[in-house]
Amino acid sequence: NGIVNGMMDHEGRPAKRSQSGYWRSACYIIGAGATERFAYYGISSNLITYLTGPLGQSTAAAAASINIWTGTGLLLPLLGAFVAESFLGRYRTIVLSSMLYILALGLLTTSAFLDFRPNELDVLLFFGSLYLMALGQGAYKPCILAFGADQFDDNHPQELRSRSSFFNWWYFSSCAGPLAALLVLNYIQDNISWAIGFGIPCISAAIALSIFLLGTKSYRYRIKRDEKCAISRVAQVFIKAAMNWRVIPSTSNNNNNEEQDTVPHLRSQQFKFLNKALLAPDGSVEYGEVGIIMQEVEEAKALINLIPLWASSLGFGIVLSQPSTLFTKQGITMDRSIGSSFDVPAASLQYIIGLTIIIFVPIYDRVFVPLGRIATGNPSGVTQLQRIGTGMLLCTVSMVIAALVERKRLKTASQYGLAELGGAEVPMSFWWLIPQYIIFGISDVFTIIGLQELFYEEVPCGLKTVALSIYLSILGIGNFLSSFLIFIIQRVTSDQGGQGGWFSDNANGAHLDYFYWLLAGVNAAGLLAFLCFARSFKYTNRWNLVSD
Repeated sequence: NGIVNGMMDHEGRPAKRSQSGYWRSACYIIGAGATERFAYYGISSNLITYLTGPLGQSTAAAAASINIWTGTGLLLPLLGAFVAESFLGRYRTIVLSSMLYILALGLLTTSAFLDFRPNELDVLLFFGSLYLMALGQGAYKPCILAFGADQFDDNHPQELRSRSSFFNWWYFSSCAGPLAALLVLNYIQDNISWAIGFGIPCISAAIALSIFLLGTKSYRYRIKRDEKCAISRVAQVFIKAAMNWRVIPSTSNNNNNEEQDTVPHLRSQQFKFLNKALLAPDGSVEYGEVGIIMQEVEEAKALINLIPLWASSLGFGIVLSQPSTLFTKQGITMDRSIGSSFDVPAASLQYIIGLTIIIFVPIYDRVFVPLGRIATGNPSGVTQLQRIGTGMLLCTVSMVIAALVERKRLKTASQYGLAELGGAEVPMSFWWLIPQYIIFGISDVFTIIGLQELFYEEVPCGLKTVALSIYLSILGIGNFLSSFLIFIIQRVTSDQGGQGGWFSDNANGAHLDYFYWLLAGVNAAGLLAFLCFARSFKYTNRWNLVSD
């Protein structure tokens, strides 16, 4: 009949398939996402240079500051998801968080105009702006990705296949935006003005909001059918299961099979302790609520089903924080000249990761996926777990290569008597860093997109924003763990005055290679755990539960 089940248009009428959603809407969202990423990476990619330069922080302190800020921004989506699912909805949350984002970038630009010596007020304004930006991004990221995926109908085979491609092209655009930032803004920040370099991202964020608003009339909006939000439903399941922990099910429940068989219980044999949420204090099933309660229990089980995979991916989250911090610091002391007059900014080396992703995503989507469909019959080519596992393996390989290259750089510095000269350029070309960046980029295509698709697909409608925020928390907690490791290792390996150590300000006398070996081991251990958990993971494929 051309009506998309469970969706409405911008005027509140049932959404017509021919007039709303699908790629016509997704293109606006992808465009807004690319422009927002330009703004974000225009700030984050060169932040370590700003902190160790105008703000005068040490390398270890700057890396820790960036990791904590990034980690906070990637944990705040949990709050943003709660606000979106409980109060505002995804569309309104995207608009309001974008406005907050623009305000934060405006304040950040203002802080860069001030005369840094630095004093406490300037530093307070700078970091306050950064964390306001993190708050805006925290509400923005999970909502816009979930809202984009919502434009594809679960019940339409062609749209369902296209949604898998949407995740690929979403990540493609998320890397296309940063490429311009890494090439253009880093040069402006290093050679012209930090204020201009921060002001352009502010304008970019405003453009991103404008692009998103242009698609308002074409979007599909999920119909809110339930008074109680999904987050509250899940929380009540855990509370009720805990309250009934000692309750023994009544034997009379065996007569209730007819009622229980009328509701979906996809994971009834998993996480059985949550089934006690179905019981009354006397051990009997609470009649009249069996169908609703079973749905709520299955929603809770869907989230728990993802937790082992989430935990085993934290090692990948730690590694993911390195390109914008230690990889950049590693490149600062290398020969970055191209020709006789141009030096590549160290932060712009991250361009290689984005370029790799931009090249590899179309190859993956147009070559690997069709071949995979023929071989496996899976609409996505391979399962999400296979995709994530492959990416984690490549990530480990990238860190091994990074450790070997750093070891060679330190050896070269020693041979030329530069080990005690921290600011001295080592006669070793930056091209040695290219392999670790390329493999890291390919790893991202497998792991990041796989995690996004897995966490979106494996939960019911009302929890999709929450699930994507949980995926983002992998990256956030990874940044915090990276900061913690850097802090502990520096305390242990430095002298009593805090000098030296693995993260010495003298990069030619430090030992980043040891840290890279450690991260390779951590990620390899995470991969082994992931493979063990993946063997027992049960896909749901599609949820037909009450939407949000």
